[in-house]
Amino acid sequence: MKHLLILFSIFTTLTLSCQSDGGDKNEETAGTNKVTYQASNEVFSNPERGFMHSWQVNSEGAAMTTASLTNLKKENVSIILRLYYLEKFKTTPLSQTQLDLITTDFTRLREAGLKCVLRFAYTDAQDGSDASAAIISGHLDQLKPIVAANKDVIAFVQAGFIGAWGEWYYTTNNLTTPANKTLILNKLLEVFPKEIKIQVRTPKIKQDFFNTTTAMNASVGYGTENTARVGFHNDCFMASVDDYGTYINVTADKTYISNEALFVPTGGETCPPTDVPVASCSIAEKEMSLLKWTYLNLDYYGPVLQEWRNNNCFADFERKLGYRLSLVTSDLKTTIALNDALALNAVIKNGGFAPVYNPKNAFLIFRSTANGTVYKKKLAFDVRLVTPNLNYELKESVSTSEIPAGTYELLLKIEDSSSKLSERADYAIRLANTGVWEAATGFNKLSQTVTIK
Repeated sequence: MKHLLILFSIFTTLTLSCQSDGGDKNEETAGTNKVTYQASNEVFSNPERGFMHSWQVNSEGAAMTTASLTNLKKENVSIILRLYYLEKFKTTPLSQTQLDLITTDFTRLREAGLKCVLRFAYTDAQDGSDASAAIISGHLDQLKPIVAANKDVIAFVQAGFIGAWGEWYYTTNNLTTPANKTLILNKLLEVFPKEIKIQVRTPKIKQDFFNTTTAMNASVGYGTENTARVGFHNDCFMASVDDYGTYINVTADKTYISNEALFVPTGGETCPPTDVPVASCSIAEKEMSLLKWTYLNLDYYGPVLQEWRNNNCFADFERKLGYRLSLVTSDLKTTIALNDALALNAVIKNGGFAPVYNPKNAFLIFRSTANGTVYKKKLAFDVRLVTPNLNYELKESVSTSEIPAGTYELLLKIEDSSSKLSERADYAIRLANTGVWEAATGFNKLSQTVTIK
């Protein structure tokens, strides 16, 4: 009898501590199963974040190819900066050839499963000329139907148009006057769909435009006002004390961006350092964490990127740029009655530098273990709320109406809000846990099953 009790005890212990395929720990008590998930250290891509390539094209140039875009996935790249130079059109409307080029690029981005950060400029020379405010306004009117039809593959827009490289400096048409900056930013906000966030070159540009130095709070940041649509790009990141004039009051401006970047994106590129050393791993980690960097150019500035490769932090930045969501635990009933609601209790962590900025649709997936039939149940869960270094508690009552009796595997899908992309796994968010991701479906396995009786 004593031996039987010992064997029973060993069996019970093993049952309570069994390991799933993903190495997750399951604990089943009183009809409830709790799973503790194992985080993954793998480098992989996710939509609208990470290291990116910068691809520029001159007026009426060649479109991107689907093959070249698809090849970027081998580098875990999910976004590119697409910079259109409009040097042929400084005094005239855009040609149909130019408009067709832009349309073709958007189509090929979609085919390849990528998105772009978009920018327009008229010159790539510091002493080059840009266009007048009237010409810029007319060009934006021409672009309006194209960007509306392709908003699904535009991650963010850098304000562009003004001055060399579209960086809002070195203008030849007085475009950096307060009146002209206001005119052009207003036009960008009017022309681009309200879902798209516009990034300006310095915090002062936004502060002047909205006449405040106070960062927005959540009630504004998750809303639809124009304030919640304007973020920042920095094209001389960590390159001098004030990043080549990006900041006026460095500490105050960085604090402002840090608070704003809970709701609007920051990103850009490094450039040759002046009067500061090449940014070390520790400095870069601190700055990107503070300013919540979501993307960074792979093509410039090479020596800075090589510094990180040489000191073994480049892969860590590949993981941390933007968001990196992972499951911590989930706690669910293993059996419920037909048509009863299922109480979903999960904890999700964001180990990245930044949150998700564009709204997504989240679903709890019920997949039959008998025949594979899938039932999707929409969640109220707003993934943007999973901010960095936060353990977010996802608690929802999920309807099981229209799901027949049976046993179901449970999965989580966080998909693109566009109906054009919602079924594409390339545009679904992958969670950073071992053994949860299904590349074919874009589902994340919860290692949970429920029986509906």
